[in-house]
Amino acid sequence: MSGWNRVASVPMQRTLFASIAQSQRSLSEVQQQMATGKKAPDFASLGIETMRNLSARTMLARQEAHAAVGNRIGTTLALMDTQMAGMEESLSKLRDGLLSAVGTKRADGLQEVMEEAFQRFRTGMNSDEAGQYLFAGSQTDTAPFVPATLAATAGLPTANAFRNDNVTAEARVADGLDVTYGTTASAMGSELFEAFRTLADAGTVGPVPTAAQLSAMNNAIGQLNDGLKILRAAHAENGRRQAQVESLTDRAADRTLILEKLVSRNEDADMADVASQLMQRKSSLEASYTLFSRLSNLSLINFMR
Repeated sequence: MSGWNRVASVPMQRTLFASIAQSQRSLSEVQQQMATGKKAPDFASLGIETMRNLSARTMLARQEAHAAVGNRIGTTLALMDTQMAGMEESLSKLRDGLLSAVGTKRADGLQEVMEEAFQRFRTGMNSDEAGQYLFAGSQTDTAPFVPATLAATAGLPTANAFRNDNVTAEARVADGLDVTYGTTASAMGSELFEAFRTLADAGTVGPVPTAAQLSAMNNAIGQLNDGLKILRAAHAENGRRQAQVESLTDRAADRTLILEKLVSRNEDADMADVASQLMQRKSSLEASYTLFSRLSNLSLINFMR
């Protein structure tokens, strides 16, 4: 009788072992999906979607890079905008003060206004972003504007007042599109520097300016007007670049979202479905264990009694 037991149970046990092994593999796959949130452990396991996802990931990386560059440039342009606006306001105030002095032949407090306007101009010319000077061209580690005080501009040649080169920054913010942005201290500040030099050459201005000082103020007013035109043109161009970069950055961000959805659809597991499958496969494996336990205790003898 013991031989009958072996003959009957061995094939059945092999079948059950195979079924249990398959259930364990299926459960392991679902558990891995639950742990990683991914449909497959690698690209090769995605089957026909492999090439599409590799391509999508390449495009996604490129769009993310463009968006990052656009955001960085946007920050730089915003800082430039702030400095240009501050200089324009200060210089306009100085011009108004000079006009008043020429008209009234009184200059009470004008020297202080001149000094303040110069320092604001100098701060703007030498403004930086994380230690990199904004208006220095490619010489970003060197302050582009040299004179430290209004008096130091007296007799100083314009070429010696600036240390920047004429290189403007360039960056790729979209496929096949490089944007040149920014300006240099000498490009937007030479005329304005000459106005300060004209005032410095005239000496310290008291409450009642001399005839020579009034003449210098008249000349400086003309130089300020010319310089403000250049500064405002640079400011307007900076604004146009801001709008362009912002638009391109928004497009890159939109493309990034589309590509992320495509990648997610092909790679990411449906966690609700995974949770349901996990319960089903656990139940199936537990049922296999129970069946194996019961059948292991049976033999042909039980059916022959």
